[in-house]
Amino acid sequence: MIALPLLKSSSLISLAVALGLAPNCSAQDDSGNKSWSQSSQQDNPGGTLNPTRTRETHTESDGRIVDKTSVETLGPDGRYIPYQDTEKESVRVDATLTRSIERVFGRGPDGQRTLIQERQEEARSLPGAEQKVVRTVSNPDADGKLHVVQRELQDSKQSAAGVRETKTTVLTPDADGNLTAAVQIEERQKQSSDGTVEFRKSTLLFDGAGHWQLREVREGTSKEGSGQGRTQEERVLRPDANGKLAEVERTISKQTAGTTGEKRVTIETYSTNVPGIAGTDALQLVQRETTVRRITAGGEQRSVRQIERPSPGNPPDDLHVTEEAIDIVRPGGSGGTEQKRSILTQDSNGSLGEVWVDVGKTTNPSAIQVDTRTTAKPQ
Repeated sequence: MIALPLLKSSSLISLAVALGLAPNCSAQDDSGNKSWSQSSQQDNPGGTLNPTRTRETHTESDGRIVDKTSVETLGPDGRYIPYQDTEKESVRVDATLTRSIERVFGRGPDGQRTLIQERQEEARSLPGAEQKVVRTVSNPDADGKLHVVQRELQDSKQSAAGVRETKTTVLTPDADGNLTAAVQIEERQKQSSDGTVEFRKSTLLFDGAGHWQLREVREGTSKEGSGQGRTQEERVLRPDANGKLAEVERTISKQTAGTTGEKRVTIETYSTNVPGIAGTDALQLVQRETTVRRITAGGEQRSVRQIERPSPGNPPDDLHVTEEAIDIVRPGGSGGTEQKRSILTQDSNGSLGEVWVDVGKTTNPSAIQVDTRTTAKPQ
């Protein structure tokens, strides 16, 4: 079995947090250094995607963290060849400042490693729980010279007890190559003493004529339930033809815990954009996602995620399973773990068939992977 890095997405990380599975991704040795490695091999039983192999390493020492990911794809001769490398280094300069730089490399026509993109981030903590973050994305031109294609300025501060406000400005090059503000994101989060969290996120776009136009508002609440339960409701509002905000999507998430240690997360999505039905302003159920996670007495962790959708043009009560992902993590040798992820989707006959398999190993004994993401894979 080949161990390769398991790439993560924000939505899957959110799922892990919702399940209470935020991973602790380091094994510490006696010297105080932290390091781990993992590798995986992905296969495509359906034959539509090229199988890949991935390897990830993580080292941490004296405030310096280095993460490396290497992806290989199957070549025409049946052997694996390098496809993409990602290298990220983070350094804690002092108690208030952290800098990181991430470089993504692809392969040129002759197989040589070529820089695709560079991302830099500087995070500074200020008095009063304020934090300023600058993120810069640069791409190389034909001569290999880097040019900034996006810069993000983020300022987050505690405006009152239990209230945090964050403002993010995204700058992109204009026609003359100068960086100008293109997007503004304003966020506000308020936490009450009973554990209820209220949140609102507004996205505004610059219209080029000196005005900011409201593009979208996301707002909602998150409430603690009984035991380990929690419910979150989020509404998405966008301007209609008359410029008034109208609700176009609603998501309701519920987390529950069983007496046997089982955890269940159900996410229902309602939308005015219903496949196969045109011209509706009413919210209808378009997707239900259910994830169940169990831990056996032997330490095996099993997570099953099912996605239900209605057939195009059918009523929302006609939900049926269209996708299923199964993650299994077992204790392995030398204190590590063995992992297997299977993704099944619906075929033309309505039956679920396996379309992607990912098996791997890690030397990180506390690694918990539940992200059933479908990562972009080389064609």
